[in-house]
Amino acid sequence: MITSHMNGYVQEGSAQAANHRERAVDCPGDDTCLVKLPHCGAQMERIQHYQEELRKRRDEDGGRGKHDIDPSASLRLKKLSQNPKVGVDNPTFEGKEKAAKDIDELEEVLQAVKWVQQCLTDAQSQQDAELLLQLLAKDDFKCAYSIYAVVSQKMNRVNPTSPLTVQAQDLCLEVQKILKSSQQREGLELRALLTNPHLQALMQAHDSLAVQEMAEDNVIQYLGETVKMVRLQKTRDTPLGATVRNDMDSVVVSRVVKGGTAEQSGLLNEGDEILEINGTSVRGKHVNEVHDLLQQMHGTLTFLLIPSSQMKPAPHRQTVMHVRAYFDYDPSDDPFVPCRELGLSFQKGDILHVISQDDPNWWQAYRDGDEENQLLAGLIPGKNFQQQRETLKKTIPDKNQEPQGKRWYVKKGKKQKKKSASTLSKNTDADDLLTYEEMSLYHQPANRKRPVALIGPTNSGHDELRRRLLSVEPDKFAVAVPHTTRSPRLHERNGREYHFVSRIGFEADLAAGKFIESGEYEKNLYGTSTDSVRHVVNSGRICVLCLHTRSLRLLRSSNLKPFVIFIAPPSQERLRTLLATEGKSAKPEELKEVTEKAREMEQSFGPLFDATVVNMEPNEAFLELRRLIEKLDTEPQWVPTSWLC
Repeated sequence: MITSHMNGYVQEGSAQAANHRERAVDCPGDDTCLVKLPHCGAQMERIQHYQEELRKRRDEDGGRGKHDIDPSASLRLKKLSQNPKVGVDNPTFEGKEKAAKDIDELEEVLQAVKWVQQCLTDAQSQQDAELLLQLLAKDDFKCAYSIYAVVSQKMNRVNPTSPLTVQAQDLCLEVQKILKSSQQREGLELRALLTNPHLQALMQAHDSLAVQEMAEDNVIQYLGETVKMVRLQKTRDTPLGATVRNDMDSVVVSRVVKGGTAEQSGLLNEGDEILEINGTSVRGKHVNEVHDLLQQMHGTLTFLLIPSSQMKPAPHRQTVMHVRAYFDYDPSDDPFVPCRELGLSFQKGDILHVISQDDPNWWQAYRDGDEENQLLAGLIPGKNFQQQRETLKKTIPDKNQEPQGKRWYVKKGKKQKKKSASTLSKNTDADDLLTYEEMSLYHQPANRKRPVALIGPTNSGHDELRRRLLSVEPDKFAVAVPHTTRSPRLHERNGREYHFVSRIGFEADLAAGKFIESGEYEKNLYGTSTDSVRHVVNSGRICVLCLHTRSLRLLRSSNLKPFVIFIAPPSQERLRTLLATEGKSAKPEELKEVTEKAREMEQSFGPLFDATVVNMEPNEAFLELRRLIEKLDTEPQWVPTSWLC
């Protein structure tokens, strides 16, 4: 994919494509999103792709490539075919030592088969071994073996005169991924070799030298300028993956996208000026003309380039950063995205695999779960760039919407207004909630279960689900014993129903941040401490919590690694029916308040929820809740990387 770029400025015009600085060439003519492109295959297909490239390179040399056997070797093969005894007792060209070596190797094979025959017990195996001995003793087989030995020796002498690829590191990583699940002895041995630091350093040095040598091999003189010739394969399933811009009369490569042919080859670099494509001059052409030209071209594309004057850094393997998005993004609504077709849309809570941060404003990433369908990496706003936009968005719209905001607050009391403002302040102060949070996969240990926090508005059913979990499997689920400043009753024991503490001690622990949640009721303080939750976790059971959303940040800032499930209420009509079965009656305004509160929770805290269960039917919701909890034992989950430090 080569896309167009206009000096970094937005073009004017009614056409939709003209409103963006870059325009995709290999994408469909409409605004189809990048992630809808077909997938080129998994790791094995990529390796096969490299092998196919090597075969094509040899074919382009007219049947006699750099790595073919020279004519003299072919003449020797002809002599071998004419003389069945050559290589055994006729040292025409290999010498007596070679013939003797071949005979010794065959003799070792014969001795090995005879030894195996003695170890066999059944008649069928004895017969098979006898047939093999007869084959090895035939003169025709000895002749064929001699021909094989000569050919293999000659092939081993042929060394590549130029690098076959600049992706040795990537190939090494692909093979490691394939071998990850292998338990065979050979697979384990190969994986140990490929992960050896010395071999990895060798691969890195190979790629570094290969890039330089490939560039030097294709450097020629053109109209008095030093240029290089690059050949890339363009197919319908594998786009080129590059963007270009106009710089005066020049057409310059502005971006190389991960996953495309240009990035895999390492031959097309940012800053290269394109002079010709398949013999057609592009200097002086508008980028839209280049777009139309490339749309008509397929197969092998030959680029004539003026190499970038910037020093190209040595190739290095970039570490993939996994992040969770805390905002919705639609590239079709973003006037700043360099190329709409390359933009990657996502929603709050999505996991993104960021593979390139070379451009701090526009990262390249894949969306988790879409790797099979997303061939090229997509463009997403960089963290700092998005934070600046969010900050600007908060200041400008607030002034424009001030009258509307006043009308909304008229219906609320003063206390409610202050509370809403406080909540908004807490939400906007956290930088990570505005952009991204780095994530890692975590598999909980068998003896240390993650606490499960159920979040939902009143009457959503989360309290009932917690009670049902505790009653069905009391040995598996437990609650944290809360703290209180009130005096114990006759039947209560300290540490069983409550931890009874003094008010001074409670307030000291509260100031030290030891409570996940706390409150006051009838002049007594109540709270759930992190130590109480940790006590349940250390016992090997699952601590089930019902929390208010304001307690989420305190829980997440601890080292408890909570799994947060949002219990969403059903429609108002269904909610009225469910409450009626429990003997509760609710007014229409109360039902509306439940659904509005749930919507507010999802809007403000949705990215912090690991899963959502809609309580449409209590039994189905309970089964779904159990399934999510059991999945923690079988599948790794995304958690903030800071939790694992």
